Amino acid sequence: MKKLFPSEFADLLTPKGRRILDGRDKTVSGALLDPARRFVSLQGVVDAGRAAACRDALDKALRELVVPMEDPIPHDSISGMTMNYMELLPKTVRVRTALLENRRSRSWRAAEAVGLTTMLRSETFAAFAAAVSGRVLRRGWGIQVLCYGPGDYSGPHNDHHPEEAEARDGYVDMHLSLTMPGVDHQYLVYEKDGHLSEMTRVSTVGGVTVYRLPFWHYTTPLLARRGAEADSRRWVLLGTFLDAAPQAKPSTTVAPPGLSGARLPARGA
Repeated sequence: MKKLFPSEFADLLTPKGRRILDGRDKTVSGALLDPARRFVSLQGVVDAGRAAACRDALDKALRELVVPMEDPIPHDSISGMTMNYMELLPKTVRVRTALLENRRSRSWRAAEAVGLTTMLRSETFAAFAAAVSGRVLRRGWGIQVLCYGPGDYSGPHNDHHPEEAEARDGYVDMHLSLTMPGVDHQYLVYEKDGHLSEMTRVSTVGGVTVYRLPFWHYTTPLLARRGAEADSRRWVLLGTFLDAAPQAKPSTTVAPPGLSGARLPARGA
């Protein structure tokens, strides 16, 4: 199978995307250093033609290999209540996924065959996340593929991990959306000023979203175009990046533009 994904994420980028990668777009570079800004949605940074070719190769290679990930509303979420207006809803989700961490799995081999794993592990994939987040990130980031079909969604959640010392103070996610033509729409709804009041369309071909987690958000159910349900999928390529530790060696980190080779300051500096 031909490797349609480039070996470097940078090779998918438009001139606008290159400016961000190089730290030359002042409106985006380091945007997530602002504590009040937890999310950036970027359009026009990935070449649409190349993104569509990668999407089609990915859909052919992986659509039969992704596995269901489903957590429904607990059956006693209503009957178990004992006080008015004290309902609690844990994270609910329905989607399919491939984790891409097990080299023996069929999904990893299929992703490798089209060049996907190489691109998600590329230096410039992490460098783009570092450029937008403004943070020095740790190497060895996690990668995953999600596939949303008709009705698939992710309910309100915040992605906080208080039991994990390396993530509890915050971390960075970056998503690349590759949406099939049969999709009508899907949106991300996120919190601002204490309300789930902000919304952006994520059913794009080549749209990039970068998150400084945790914060409250959810993904609406994917709606297919009438008659196109069988071929209605939104693929999401995902990288999860931990902050580099204070005084980490430069060889173990990916720094934003202008900080390459620099040591991290101690906490509180």
